[in-house]
Amino acid sequence: MGKDIRMRKQRKDAQETRQRLLAAAAEIFAERGFWETTHAEICRKAEANIAAVNYHFGGKENLYVQAWKHAFDRSLQTHPADGGVASDAPVSERLRGWILAFMQRIVDPDNYEVEIMHKEMANPTGLLNETMHRVLEPMRQHTLSIVRELLGHGADERQVHFCEMSIMGQCFGPLLHLRRARKTPGMAHPVGPPVPFAVEDLAYHITRFSLAGVRGVRDTAETPSKSVKPRRQGGRVSKPRRS
Repeated sequence: MGKDIRMRKQRKDAQETRQRLLAAAAEIFAERGFWETTHAEICRKAEANIAAVNYHFGGKENLYVQAWKHAFDRSLQTHPADGGVASDAPVSERLRGWILAFMQRIVDPDNYEVEIMHKEMANPTGLLNETMHRVLEPMRQHTLSIVRELLGHGADERQVHFCEMSIMGQCFGPLLHLRRARKTPGMAHPVGPPVPFAVEDLAYHITRFSLAGVRGVRDTAETPSKSVKPRRQGGRVSKPRRS
């Protein structure tokens, strides 16, 4: 009986240590990136033995991957991807829910997955590629399916992807600027004037703007055979001519 109790306690302690390491690593990787982060920093913040990283994760590389996944999972629990909109709601409402949840994840100061991704893009390790693709691709496919539904039956896949990229660009642009400014060390306020809107207001605007844009694409869509590309002549791009 006593041995079983000790074993359960050891397993519980090990699990708690592992969770502390994940939380500490996510925060430090978000702040410093993979290359500038050390075992010692992570273990000190997690209040764990210096050997704990190798014991629980086999090294910093695997901890990096698991820390990003841990941060992503926590973010998704806080901000579910559907934004609280039912799966049988009208497609315009589902788009609004997705946009709102996505933007809430970006601006959440406790969400370290975004900052880790920024550091990875600035100084790539390649360690996150497989995991990020596996985790994010289903979400991207869901967004594409919403756009496809908005464009209607027989939608041109090129237009579907263009519209999805346009929506994503609207979500990332203003909020990433705000997030980075707020996280700049020593800066009390973001650069520029105060932002006169809430995330919910911006999400509503982006939804309306995107719906109007998608309707425009749907109503004026051309087949690939009708598209006209400019021709290059003598190093200059000439105006397209229609036959």
